[in-house]
Amino acid sequence: MLERKITHLTVRDVRFPTSLEQHGSDAMHTDPDYSVAYVVLETDSDAALKGYGLTFTVGRGTEIVVCAVKALSTLVVGKTLKEIISDFRGFYRLLSSDGQMRWVGPEKGVIQLATAAILNAVWDLWARVEGKDPAKLISCIDFRYITDALTEQEALDILVKAKKGQKSREEQMLKEGYPAYTTSCAWLGYTDQQLTKLCSEALAQGWNKFKVKVGADLQDDIRRCSLIRKLIGPNNTLMIDANQRWDVNEAITWVTKLAEFHPLWIEEPTCPDDVLGHASISKALAPLGIGVATGEQCHNRVMFKQFLQASALQFVQIDSCRVGSVNENLAIILMAAKFNVPVCPHAGGVGLCELVQHLILFDYVSVSASLNNRMCEYVDHLHEHFKSPTIIRNAHYIPPKDPGYSCEMLEESVQKHQYPQGEVWRAIEQQGKQ
Repeated sequence: MLERKITHLTVRDVRFPTSLEQHGSDAMHTDPDYSVAYVVLETDSDAALKGYGLTFTVGRGTEIVVCAVKALSTLVVGKTLKEIISDFRGFYRLLSSDGQMRWVGPEKGVIQLATAAILNAVWDLWARVEGKDPAKLISCIDFRYITDALTEQEALDILVKAKKGQKSREEQMLKEGYPAYTTSCAWLGYTDQQLTKLCSEALAQGWNKFKVKVGADLQDDIRRCSLIRKLIGPNNTLMIDANQRWDVNEAITWVTKLAEFHPLWIEEPTCPDDVLGHASISKALAPLGIGVATGEQCHNRVMFKQFLQASALQFVQIDSCRVGSVNENLAIILMAAKFNVPVCPHAGGVGLCELVQHLILFDYVSVSASLNNRMCEYVDHLHEHFKSPTIIRNAHYIPPKDPGYSCEMLEESVQKHQYPQGEVWRAIEQQGKQ
């Protein structure tokens, strides 16, 4: 199967009208339509072997990512899987450092989102051929630009050390699953009645970790955080997320006024590129017992390196589609382990929960061997559109059993939500004309 050639790459713009009900709304993204650039790699296998991948967006702009995927497709089509995985590090560099296309990056923005979509499909294809979870397939890390923080030998030492107890951790995950927290209860556009109803339902389902969107209006934040803290009680965990809304000093002042609600962290308090700003916020909030979490919009492993070196975050939030797929996330997970900073992935959107569960299970089983202050985000939207949807039991991610990277969507859903010609979008257009 490794000798099979990739013969074709297709990419489609798939969007879900989540803005109609304010799902996903926050202080900066007030009307998101959760979307993906959805990639399918076809091969010349008699068994119709395919690999599926995606990258996440929030509506407008998905068409630009689709164009970038098409531009990179010539670097993929015609290669065999064996050619790719025998030098996966080199293949990663081929996509991320093409001599001309890197000018519209490099390793950031739309071109990196496109790279992630393609690489996610390659990992899915490889995992299907191997018949195992990609979390068990270690190789492919590009150490360029990060050896001052993590060398190959240090990474190997971390992995070797983590072999002790690995089997028991695997069994634990299969039995109990990985701890999750919910963001579904407290989107910024939800009414107090919705917050109360959803929090009460989540508590009844066993959830004990909750995240609240903040940042648009201080008095509104105080009211909403007070409401949710009263609902969930003093012993359950609360986090707050500003989605990059504030300047540095504004963030410190604002979060200080929310400290009475005892949040574990403030997420994305300022510009996601401002390493030193995050460091200042981290230092100022430390006496209040509030950490800083960020990473869902970090471009690449180099930014994570700088955040870790500057002690600018206390929680690393990897994203399965923002950086260069599994390849780059492995580097970030290993750097976090060296700096002893817990990984608490960003998820939600379309397919992010499905993908990132593989990465966080790998982190626990094969790298960190710790659940201390660790959890993975969960958002209860759009899982029904996937062939192997995320399974949550007792507020824990249950490891997937199907081979692959859990990227494959139901073709019916893709066709109905393809933009702009899918029937869902045609119906919305018709309603707008009435």
